[in-house]
Amino acid sequence: MIWNQTAYFGAGSVSVVPDELVRRGFTKAMVVSDQVLVDSGVTARVTGLLDEAGFPYEVFSDVLPNPPIANVQAGVAAFLASGADVLVAVGGGSPQDTCKAVGIIVANPEFSDVRSLEGGAPTKNPSVPIVAIPTTAGTASETTINYVITDEERKRKFVCFDPHDIPVLAVVDAEMMSTAPRSLKVATGLDALTHAIEGYTTAGAWELSDLFHLKAIQVIAGSLQASADGDAEAADRMALAQYIAGMGYSNVGLGLVHAMAHPLGAFYSAPHGVANGILLAPVMAFNAEATGEKFRDIAAAFGVAGAGDLPLEEARAAAVAAVAALTRDLGNPTTLSEVGATEADLPALAKAAFDDVCAGGNPRAASVAEIEALYRSIL
Repeated sequence: MIWNQTAYFGAGSVSVVPDELVRRGFTKAMVVSDQVLVDSGVTARVTGLLDEAGFPYEVFSDVLPNPPIANVQAGVAAFLASGADVLVAVGGGSPQDTCKAVGIIVANPEFSDVRSLEGGAPTKNPSVPIVAIPTTAGTASETTINYVITDEERKRKFVCFDPHDIPVLAVVDAEMMSTAPRSLKVATGLDALTHAIEGYTTAGAWELSDLFHLKAIQVIAGSLQASADGDAEAADRMALAQYIAGMGYSNVGLGLVHAMAHPLGAFYSAPHGVANGILLAPVMAFNAEATGEKFRDIAAAFGVAGAGDLPLEEARAAAVAAVAALTRDLGNPTTLSEVGATEADLPALAKAAFDDVCAGGNPRAASVAEIEALYRSIL
């Protein structure tokens, strides 16, 4: 199992960053963020600390949602020109993923085309050291070996997983997430729930990963609604739960929800968490018979009364219903047409999902035709 060397948690924990950079012998940082976070002052919560400490840095903020290949290449050029020796990722999944790709390519320039990083690329050198500071409670990129890049030319997203990219330090401070709009909290929270449920039921799951995922499901089920509505204690629980889910799924993989969500991001720029929220309950229903007793555990984690005594088929249905109800209550879209999907694109979407690396972890094998039928059922 692979995790961060060091992680800090709790309100105000971001204050440790300057001392950690100095203690580790770094001399200049490139802070990777996005323009929305810069304009809203969130990035300044970190750069202000660096200013107070007199620690040199430059900011790279040209990060786009669903970051494309060109974004990564621009980040590599900016890092090489900066004279920095450490990357500081401030943001949600897009800045974190961009930062990982930049760090890997700087240390392994033979992968500068970016596409060759897909899957488990045989990189030789650890990434430029990364300090990861998430601003959303969702992706858990700060503790995973995964990142996702968009190939705009080929209209596809590809998943990269590399033990060399894991941040040396994670700082999970819910106060860094507090100004996110409700819609973003909902989307990233559903992403975290998807990580936990897919990680719990994926083909590679085992006893240790199950501990992380089941606890994450329980906490997210009880905290996501309140966190999205602004409750600070619930937000702190969500920050921890998404990290716990990341500790698990990074080591055992995901499944068909992610495989089907990635093409929606590539084709329509659908926010990843929104796409996961649309797909999670329908894919759970598709997988139910291949999950043993695990849906019973999910139903219990959602507080379904008597889940332990229900006939297995009813327990499975209750788990699916609980996830579907939470998705509706949060106001997430529930149909693919709401993110721009069309009937004409379904065959191409299904083929892309079938080819996605995450599909191999699904507990039930799915053909291209079955995936297309799933897409059509929620169009």
